[in-house]
Amino acid sequence: MISYRAILDVPRELVSYLSKLLGRERRVRGTRKGTRKRTTWWQAVFGLVWFRNGGDIPNLGRGFGLSRSTSYRYLDEVIDVLAEQAPELKDALERARDDGLPHLIIDGTLTSIDRVGEKKTSVKGKEIDAWYSGKARAFAANLQALMQPGGFPIWISGAFPGSTHDITAAREQVLDAIRPYLRDMPLLADSGYEGAGIGIYVPVKQPADGRDLDVDTRTRNALLRSLRCLGERGFALLEQRWRTLQHITLSPSRVGDIAKAALVLTHIEYGKIT
Repeated sequence: MISYRAILDVPRELVSYLSKLLGRERRVRGTRKGTRKRTTWWQAVFGLVWFRNGGDIPNLGRGFGLSRSTSYRYLDEVIDVLAEQAPELKDALERARDDGLPHLIIDGTLTSIDRVGEKKTSVKGKEIDAWYSGKARAFAANLQALMQPGGFPIWISGAFPGSTHDITAAREQVLDAIRPYLRDMPLLADSGYEGAGIGIYVPVKQPADGRDLDVDTRTRNALLRSLRCLGERGFALLEQRWRTLQHITLSPSRVGDIAKAALVLTHIEYGKIT
């Protein structure tokens, strides 16, 4: 066996913040001092290493002197206490309006997951894999997010099966809540959200008969895309910083909480949460 040392490239303040959340959770559970294998500080470090790099959880746990079961339990606690701090949709919208943002951007992403055996019946009446995305040609979870005009993410949804279309996911978790805000703060989206309703701007598609769009419509599309594309930075920021989001090996039921936890970690690093 060969051991080696590594450096975790996150601010010390982030570890401290997470450690305090874990300490509060232990007090709520009535955990007695000295009964845990590791302190809340080292549990926080363990969780952040996983968020930064992903990888095999039991193997990572062994580096911290944790058993397989304890590794999963510690990680579940880290995910839970962080996800609880994630902003609710209404709170995120209220803050955006109070900050005077001229618009928001909605976007969806497909997060890679392990193969899942869950089935569902398609609109054509065929039995299909619920978590298989034809778009990505892989098993995935669909996540929706709202971004500021510059692309910084302010809210993220729970996870939908990969076969779910963006507009379907948005209708279930976003559109009803956001309608009262659209008059002062419209929503920019890509063509996957066509039909979302008034106040949600999507590009006009090329006519089916092959005719060219008129110059005004082409100009509108170009302007809209130049603003909307900045929203793609939001998911890039999350997935590149917290690389575990690039492929999640835990149950799909945990994907939404993991994404919310990653959002909270990002907000802490950027001073949005103190």
